[in-house]
Amino acid sequence: MSAFDPWDPAFLADPYPAYAELRARGRVHYYAPTNQWLVPHHADVSALLRDRRLGRTYQHRFTHEDFGRTPPPPEHEPFHTLNDHGMLDLEPPDHTRIRRLVSKAFTPRTVERLKPYVERLAGELVDGLVRRGGGDLLADIAEPLPVAVIAEMLGVPESDRAPLRPWSADICGMYELNPSQEAAQRAVRASVEFSGYLRELIAARRKEPGDDLISGLIAAHDEGDRLTEQEMISTCVLLLNAGHEATVNATAGGWWTLFRHPDQLAALRADHSLIPSAIEELMRYDTPLQLFERWVLDEIEIDGTTIPRGAELALLFGSANHDPAVFTDPGRLDLARADNPHISFSAGIHYCIGAPLARLELAASMRALLERAPTLTLAAEPRRKPNFVIRGLEGLQVRVG
Repeated sequence: MSAFDPWDPAFLADPYPAYAELRARGRVHYYAPTNQWLVPHHADVSALLRDRRLGRTYQHRFTHEDFGRTPPPPEHEPFHTLNDHGMLDLEPPDHTRIRRLVSKAFTPRTVERLKPYVERLAGELVDGLVRRGGGDLLADIAEPLPVAVIAEMLGVPESDRAPLRPWSADICGMYELNPSQEAAQRAVRASVEFSGYLRELIAARRKEPGDDLISGLIAAHDEGDRLTEQEMISTCVLLLNAGHEATVNATAGGWWTLFRHPDQLAALRADHSLIPSAIEELMRYDTPLQLFERWVLDEIEIDGTTIPRGAELALLFGSANHDPAVFTDPGRLDLARADNPHISFSAGIHYCIGAPLARLELAASMRALLERAPTLTLAAEPRRKPNFVIRGLEGLQVRVG
C-alpha cells in the first residue's frame, strides 16, 4: 500500500494510479497512519453510503469511551460544537428533522428561481475577467459566484461577505487527515468568529424577518418545527461551506483539466450542448471531495474481512469514480460520457442537498466563459493545495485574447 500516501506531493498531484493499485489488491485495506479502513471500489462505496450500520457520527448511540476514542481536547470545543450540530454530522432523528426544514430551500422550483440571478452574476464576473485581459479564474470566478449565491440565500448582506470564504477555508482544514495543531487553531478561531457573526444575524432577523433562509428557519421554529439556535448556526455554516467549497474546486479544477485536454475543450467550444455532461464528467475525472468518512456502529464484513464496531471507514470517492468495473476507460476524459454514475455528491441520506444548485452554478460559469471568453487560455501552471480530502488549486492564472 506504499503508493497510497496522502501527504506525498507526488500522490497529491495524481492519486489515481495509487487508487488503481488499491482496487487491484482488494476491496478493503487497513491504513495504520490514520487508523482507517480504505474502501476503493465503486460498488462498495455506493453500498456503504446507504448502509445504516454506519454513521457520520456515533455520539447518538455511544460515548467516546465506548468507541475506544479519546475525546477531542477541550480547546477544540468551539469547532466540534459547530460541526457536530450540522446535519452532515447528525444521524436520524435529528438529521431527518433538520434536513426536512432545509430541503424546502433547495427544491427544484426554488433553484430554478435562482437561475436568472446566478446567470447574471456569472456573466458579470466573466465580463470583468475579459476587461482585464485575464486573471485568476479561481479568485475572480470560481470563488465569488457560489459564495455570493449561498450568502444571498442565507440573507448575509453584501457588506458582511468578505470573511465568509476565509472562515470556511479555515474550518474545512479540520476535515483533512490528521490535521496539524496550527490547522486546528485556525478552525477554532474561525468557528468562534463565524458563530458569533451568525448569532448576531439571527437576532437581527428575529426583529426584522426577510425573504431569506435564516428568516425561514426562524419562522419554522416559531411554528413548531424545533431548531435550537446552535442547530441553526451550524446549519448556516454547513450550507455556506458545503454550498461553495466543492463548486469552487470543481470550477477551477475543471478548467485546469480542460486546458490539459485541448481536444475535449475544442469539442466543448464547438458544441455548448455538451455542458451538462461535461460538468458530470469533470467532477468524475478529478473528484473535488476525495474521501468521505463513516463510523462503524454495528460490525460489518467486507469481502471476508470483519470490520469491528468502533472502526472508521475511509470511502474513497476519487477511486470509486475511476473504477473500470463501472466506467469504460475511466482514465480518459470524455465530456460526452453518457453513462456516468459518479458519486461526487455522495449517496444515501447524506446525499448533497445542494447538488441541483451546484450544477446550476457550474453550468452558468462554464457557459459564460465559453460564450464571453472563447479565447481563454492558461497563463501559468497552477499549484495544488497541499490537501488530500478536499482537492483544489491555489489559483488558476488565465489569459483572454
